[in-house]
Amino acid sequence: MRTNKFYGRDWIDAEMDYTREEWESLIEVALELKRRYAMNEDTTSVLRGRTLFTMFFNQSLRTRSTFAAGIQQLGGFAVDLEPGKTYTPARKGFDIPYKTERIKDVAEMLSRVGDAIAIRMYGPPANWIYGFANDTMKEFAEYAGIPIINMECDKYHPTQALADLITIREKFGGFKGVKLTMSFAYSGSIEKPRAVPQSVVLAATKMGMEVTLAHPEGFELDSRVIEACQKNAEKNNSAFRIVNDFEEGFRGADVVYPKSWGSTYCFNYMDETGKIVKRADHEKAKEVNEAARSWKTSRKQMELVDKNGIYMHCLPADRGQEVEDDVIDGPQSVVIDEAENRLHAHKAIMAMLMGGRL
Repeated sequence: MRTNKFYGRDWIDAEMDYTREEWESLIEVALELKRRYAMNEDTTSVLRGRTLFTMFFNQSLRTRSTFAAGIQQLGGFAVDLEPGKTYTPARKGFDIPYKTERIKDVAEMLSRVGDAIAIRMYGPPANWIYGFANDTMKEFAEYAGIPIINMECDKYHPTQALADLITIREKFGGFKGVKLTMSFAYSGSIEKPRAVPQSVVLAATKMGMEVTLAHPEGFELDSRVIEACQKNAEKNNSAFRIVNDFEEGFRGADVVYPKSWGSTYCFNYMDETGKIVKRADHEKAKEVNEAARSWKTSRKQMELVDKNGIYMHCLPADRGQEVEDDVIDGPQSVVIDEAENRLHAHKAIMAMLMGGRL
C-alpha cells in the first residue's frame, strides 16, 4: 500500500514536532476534504474499514462529535472507550485494583485491533499535575504500534489549532502579515487548561503571523512555549510580543482570540523523578482570577481591532463573562465557521496518520 510521510506518526506535540510545511499540507488536505463534503462527493473509501478508538477523560462536544462523524464520513468506525465505563488506563504508581489497567497493556492490545487512539485529558483526571496528561499520551505512544492523537491535554490542543489555522486561511487567504492576538478572558471557572492558548500562539508563530499574547500577571504560559514562539518569529522574520493590557492586545489586530485559562496557581508541578515540587493553590487562583473580571470582550473592545478584524473562540464560551452576546453573535464572530472546521481538520489528521487513500 502506498503511504505518505505522515503515516503512523503521533499527533501529540504537533505544534513542536511538525514542520510549517507539514502543517500547510494538512491545511490543504482539510480544505480539499471540506470541498468534497460541500459537493456531496463520496469519501468513504479514504479510511474504509479503519477503526479509531477515543478516550475522553473530560467532557466534550465539538471534539467528540467531529471525530466520530469525520471517520464515518471517511468510511471508518469510531469506538468510544469511555474511562470509568471501561477499565481506566493508568500510569505506574496510579493503579487502583479492579478499576484501572496499566497503559502498556491497553496500548498494546488496542494496537492489535484498531488503527489509531485519540485521547483527551487534563485537570482533575491528570491530578492537576501540569504535564501529567501530556506524559500519559506519550506513554501510550511508547507502547502503541498505531498513532496517538492528542484531542487536548494539559499542554496542547493541536487539533483545535489546525481548525483555527484553516479558518484564518479562509478569511485572510494566508498568514503573512496577519496580526493575531491570543488574549486571556475572564471566566468564573479556574479549571481551564493552558492548551488552547499555548497551541494557538505556537501554531500562529510557526506560520509566520504577527502574534501578540495578552494576559494579566499570574496567567503566564509555559516558558518553553514562549521560547519556541520567539524562535518561530525569528525564523519567519515576523513578530511575537507579550502585553499585560487588555486594550493594547486588541488594538489594530486582524484576529482576536480572547479565552479563559487557568493561572499559574492552578497546577501542581512535578520533577523528573515524579516528586511534587510545587503545589497548586486554588484559593490564590480564585483571587487572581476575580481580579481579572474586566478582561471581557464587549462591542467597545471590538472597536479597537482592524475594521475587517474577526473574533475567534474555540467554544464553549462563557457568555456574559468571557464575551458579550452581541460580540459572539455579531458580524465579526467566526466561531461557528471555526467549529465546523474541526470536522475537516480532524478528517485531515486521521486520513494522513492512518494511511488514507485520498
